[in-house]
Amino acid sequence: MIEVPASKKECFFEDLHVNDKMTVTYQVGGGGHLDIDFWLSDPDGIALGKHIKQSTGTVSITAKKDGRYEYCFSNQMSTLVDKMVSFNVHGVIYVDDEDIVSPIEREIRALSHGLAAVKDEQEYIVVRERTHRNTAESTNDRVKWWSILQAAVLFSVVAWQVYYLKSFFEVKRAF
Repeated sequence: MIEVPASKKECFFEDLHVNDKMTVTYQVGGGGHLDIDFWLSDPDGIALGKHIKQSTGTVSITAKKDGRYEYCFSNQMSTLVDKMVSFNVHGVIYVDDEDIVSPIEREIRALSHGLAAVKDEQEYIVVRERTHRNTAESTNDRVKWWSILQAAVLFSVVAWQVYYLKSFFEVKRAF
């Protein structure tokens, strides 16, 4: 999880070879409207994937050329609020079909991909749970203070009514 300050961007790099695959999955876990700008570009700076003001997203690419691929999270649209972003990067190194791959190795790779997907989903669920827990705690806190305010108003009205009724039945003496 990274913190992207207001009016800033955070960039990361991956070196890929031709036909390597890369997937970037992200989710905003805190800050403002829970949205962020994201883009992934090739070594020439050409955008391969771009998301504007999204709270979650996934971009998958297959490298067309060797080089350093860049992906960035931008919070430049916000001037006050920092954003917390959780992200995962997964890659698949290209193996030429000419290489002989045993069935067990193929199964191990499939299990590895499945395990990575489960890990991503668990991290997504943890961030969502944290967001929902914070919302529930905030709501409970507001309900508590609203109840205290209502009790204070109720006791104030009761005290005023007792005072008023008491003064209503008092005998006024004139000297």
